[in-house]
Amino acid sequence: MGAVKICIVLVCLVAAGGNWGFGCGVVEGGERIVKLKTEDYERIIRIAAKEIGVVEGARQNDGKRIREYLGYCYIKSHAAWCAAYLSFCFGQAGYKQPRTAWSPSLFPASRLVKEPKPGVVYGIYFASLKRIAHCGLVEFVKNDLVYGLEGNTNLAGSREGDGVFRKIRHKRTIYRYADWLD
Repeated sequence: MGAVKICIVLVCLVAAGGNWGFGCGVVEGGERIVKLKTEDYERIIRIAAKEIGVVEGARQNDGKRIREYLGYCYIKSHAAWCAAYLSFCFGQAGYKQPRTAWSPSLFPASRLVKEPKPGVVYGIYFASLKRIAHCGLVEFVKNDLVYGLEGNTNLAGSREGDGVFRKIRHKRTIYRYADWLD
């Protein structure tokens, strides 16, 4: 009976945040996890931003770097590449997922988040296609504006553009957000 009481006391101490050498330091561990996640988000953004200025070659959805984005997603032919660009960037950061050239696939229910934050993927819905048909990566948010990095776009914000650009979009124009690092 005494052993049971001792076990209960130990469990209560650990649950209350006591660190008995078992690596249960909630504050220390929590801060470390937050720091690692922040560094991961920042790394994805740095990698994606380095691609700004990449443009298609003479043909639509073609060019050396565009083929690398598509090839990363096992696509050999010319295809829309906004999602492939993001997948490539996550791959360059050491993540196995996402790995798709199909923008709707970037938004499974398990990855959805309500608010934009740096490093989160966003999707833009096109009513004419009845689906998400373009995507980008949140670089930062200021008031109601999302500053993002997008592939296969242009200065006008088209989903059939010709390069990697930094874009500014109002939150209302964005349909979904997905966190691939959470």
